[in-house]
Amino acid sequence: MIEVEHLSKIYGSTPAIQDVTFKVEPGEILGFLGPNGAGKTTTMRILAGYLPASSGSAKIAQYDVHEDSMAVRRRIGYLPETPPLYPDMTVEGFLHFVARIKGVARKVRRDRVNSAMERCNLTEKRKVLIRKLSKGYRQRVGIAQAIVHDPPAIILDEPTVGLDPRQIIDVRNLIKSLAGSHTIILSTHILPEVSMTCSRVAIINRGKIVATNTPENLVAQLAGGSGYELEIDGDEEAAQQMIQVLPGIRFVESIANKDLPPNRSQIRVVSEPGAEPGRDIAAVLIGAGVALYEMRRTRANLEDVFLELTTAEKILPIVDSDASESSSESATEAEETTT
Repeated sequence: MIEVEHLSKIYGSTPAIQDVTFKVEPGEILGFLGPNGAGKTTTMRILAGYLPASSGSAKIAQYDVHEDSMAVRRRIGYLPETPPLYPDMTVEGFLHFVARIKGVARKVRRDRVNSAMERCNLTEKRKVLIRKLSKGYRQRVGIAQAIVHDPPAIILDEPTVGLDPRQIIDVRNLIKSLAGSHTIILSTHILPEVSMTCSRVAIINRGKIVATNTPENLVAQLAGGSGYELEIDGDEEAAQQMIQVLPGIRFVESIANKDLPPNRSQIRVVSEPGAEPGRDIAAVLIGAGVALYEMRRTRANLEDVFLELTTAEKILPIVDSDASESSSESATEAEETTT
């Protein structure tokens, strides 16, 4: 549905994005992640026809964004970070106005407007002036204007920014309900939202795509945060040495914790992808007479992956969602690439 190949945008001598390549399959929700200034909004503006690219190509529904701009615009719904609303219009009046601009035929226009309001839970607000709506409802109106012409592709740039937790949940559920019948690119800084909403993730850093995969496979590829946290009473240095030589251990380190009782210490153990050394860790410590007060399993999450990829010069091999048969295979490929 959406194909981006070697896309670049350069302002003077400063590249905003460089050689950006990714695909979004029909009916899929792609989470587009990156720190501020990474190039997320630039990429989305190019896809929406708002900005021209310096080089590369982008196609939506097989139409080239540059060569068939109007055909593309008829097939996308775009919600920028600040919703393009007219505050002195009613919700219903605004959506009728947008539907006319987007070329919705008169005979189906009312049905499309009613459908957009129902899907965005705006029916009870149809006669309310937009300026009187809360921020959460304004975001709903912004999404409604993006889907009122029933486009096959929807581009949402930070749709939950500035919303309270209840509003975020409502908008998240709305976006999930659009999947299947629409292909969606969702830009957001809220990482748990991506895990709960998106079927696949693309991470951009310094204008370059550094990873594309399912959230689960990305965590498996970069399992550096998976392991155990231990609280012991005994020789910490000796305990670390005993653990470090066990199979499946990547590294062992101390955790500073001033709140621990005297003579106790805290240790973090990071395991290799796919390894389960917990039983061996407990056995070797207890066998050596080390008092093990607590042993807690820790798992990597999407935040760990995001931080690792955006704070270091690391790029993972781009893998489509169906290209990897198992997370262990993904982890092996990542290890061979990054070592």
